[in-house]
Amino acid sequence: MTATLAEEFARGRMFFELKDYVGAARILAPVVAAEPGNVAARLLLARAYYHSAQLRGAEAELRAVIERAPTDEYAHLLLGRTLQRANRHAEAATYLRLHAVMTG
Repeated sequence: MTATLAEEFARGRMFFELKDYVGAARILAPVVAAEPGNVAARLLLARAYYHSAQLRGAEAELRAVIERAPTDEYAHLLLGRTLQRANRHAEAATYLRLHAVMTG
């Protein structure tokens, strides 16, 4: 990640911590576009989408995180919760079970 992208990631994290989830997503989306393999940036963007009720965006980012880091138990949990919020309970159950298995 270049210095500029790192600065933008830090700024996005700051907006997230201030609970400005829409602002955080707006800042983080270009970071993820520039560094699609950056799992940390993708996960933070997914969380910003989730907290701002942008469920399709959250789902897409979480699926990308799981594809790149299949053992990330938090990504499975958040994808399950995202699908629950979207009233897709049967799909959610799979990811919530995976999270439970991963965390014991």
